[in-house]
Amino acid sequence: MDKNPRFGSVSNLKTVGVATFGEGERGGGVQRLFRVEPGHSAEFVLEQVSTLMACAQTLTLQAGLEEDATSAWAAHYLLGMAKALVDDLAHSLLAAT
Repeated sequence: MDKNPRFGSVSNLKTVGVATFGEGERGGGVQRLFRVEPGHSAEFVLEQVSTLMACAQTLTLQAGLEEDATSAWAAHYLLGMAKALVDDLAHSLLAAT
C-alpha cells in the first residue's frame, strides 16, 4: 500500500480525529457519541475497516435469512464505525494533497 499513482505515497497517512459516529442524546444532530482517535496509520485503519465490513456482511446475511432485527442493528452500527474510519482517512488524504 505504499504507492498509488493518483495519490502518491499513502504510507504516511494517519487518522486526524474528525470523523464521528453514533447518534447523540438528541438524535441525528451535531453531538455524536464516538469520534475516531487521531494518529492511527492508514494500513491499520483499512485492516480494521475490512474486519468490520466482513462482520457486517455476515450479520446482514443472517438478518435477511432469519428476519433478525438484532443482527440488522448490529450491522448498522458496525458499518457506522467503518464509515467513520474511512471518512477520517479521506480527510487526511485531502489535507495531504
